[in-house]
Amino acid sequence: MGPRNETQISEFLLLGFSEDPEMQPFLFGLFLSICLVTIFGNLLIILVIITDSHLHTPMYFFLSNLSLCDIGLSSTTVPKMLVNIQAQSKVITYTDCISQMYFFMIFAGLDDFLLTVMAYDRFVAICHPLHYTVIMNPQISVLMVFRSWVMNFMQLCLQGLMLLWLYFCTHLEILHVFCEISQMVQFACSDTFLYPIAGALGGGSLTGILFSYSKIVSSICSSRRITSISHVGS
Repeated sequence: MGPRNETQISEFLLLGFSEDPEMQPFLFGLFLSICLVTIFGNLLIILVIITDSHLHTPMYFFLSNLSLCDIGLSSTTVPKMLVNIQAQSKVITYTDCISQMYFFMIFAGLDDFLLTVMAYDRFVAICHPLHYTVIMNPQISVLMVFRSWVMNFMQLCLQGLMLLWLYFCTHLEILHVFCEISQMVQFACSDTFLYPIAGALGGGSLTGILFSYSKIVSSICSSRRITSISHVGS
């Protein structure tokens, strides 16, 4: 990599959805409503799960953690967008942009891992119902969430290094309402060799989800086939 250009820019422009001044109040009200519904809706889910002893099961434990991640995702992206709309400004500083990308990846990555854990939970419940309470006991459930945090942290070590490595030397207009990682990587002047590696680690979660649900579908189809044969035999 060649020497860096010392004229690196210190801010970006978030172009958002529309530059029409008449649309800004509508967009502000719309996204404020969505943000509030998301935050209070997920808080309500967490509160119900905590207070109702009948919901103290692995599935709802994972769901409460997923709701917490959704709150984090909304809180990472929407407030800055609302501030820009209200102030009629599209500017976001370099530091704020990098921070926004980092926290977005924290919650998005954990969201992926939790969805993988929830898919495995459903796989055990449907394909091995007699062993479910043994395999998915409370200790194992807590351990799986803890491991999700640890694996997400390991993934973020690479992604965080990549973010610190990003270097921008031209004026950037981001066609989004927040600093979206794939766009930022395309605009970077520096090497982005770590980005495919970080993306490949995230793809492991999708593989786990698809594997679990493929086994669930296969189990359901096998059960229906056996039931059909039993009815024909009788």
